[in-house]
Amino acid sequence: MTNDANTGLSDSDVPDPATWRTGDEPPTHRQRAYLETLAKEAGEELPDDLTKAQASEKIDELREETGRE
Repeated sequence: MTNDANTGLSDSDVPDPATWRTGDEPPTHRQRAYLETLAKEAGEELPDDLTKAQASEKIDELREETGRE
């Protein structure tokens, strides 16, 4: 279990994006901006049609790939 120093939340405190009631909505502006930054660092292209839940999962994936916390 990891603890995010920025939020004080552990992995077990954050609900699974697949269970979010708003998970099918478009990503928030903040999610999209962060995703674009991470994707640029990772040299990846992002699809335009990501949902909020998919964006969250992609952020986790790209953070691990780029070594960002």
